[in-house]
Amino acid sequence: MIMANIQKFVINNQRTLKKTFSYYIMHISVAMIVAYFVTGNIWMALTLSMLEPTVQAFAFFFHEKVWAAKDRRVSALAEKETMA
Repeated sequence: MIMANIQKFVINNQRTLKKTFSYYIMHISVAMIVAYFVTGNIWMALTLSMLEPTVQAFAFFFHEKVWAAKDRRVSALAEKETMA
């Protein structure tokens, strides 16, 4: 039952999950470079680069869901106006 729900969630959110993952990889890379230049310590840079982008990836996923819902509302309103 739980696996079926997870599978359904992944199927229904495939595009957003792919975008979130690519954003996550990009963000970790940038964060690691910046953290290394600031600290000069590779281990601290790796630790910092994993923490903040991980939180950001979750925020990005929900940010995308909010914008998708907004787009659906705008499209529905536009369609309703053209029918009137």
